[in-house]
Amino acid sequence: MPLIRRVPKRGFTNIFRTRYQVVNLASLTDMSGEVTPDVLVANGLVRPGHLVKVLGDGEIKSVLQIQAHKFSASAKVKIEAAGGTCEVLES
Repeated sequence: MPLIRRVPKRGFTNIFRTRYQVVNLASLTDMSGEVTPDVLVANGLVRPGHLVKVLGDGEIKSVLQIQAHKFSASAKVKIEAAGGTCEVLES
């Protein structure tokens, strides 16, 4: 009998799921000005060619113009409270 029929099948794998590289606000505290996915790749925070999502873990004190594919609600509130802007990029 072939191996594929002998191995038990369990669970479900969604092959259409959108996967993001996540970046916390605590990682962005040393940056200034405009933050794009290319800047994050250059600093080693994300891998090239992936979608970027910014999460709200940590505090941000400087004014940043952040461009990413997705933002969490808490990250958007913290960035705008510090005087920065959030720009959503097309996937």
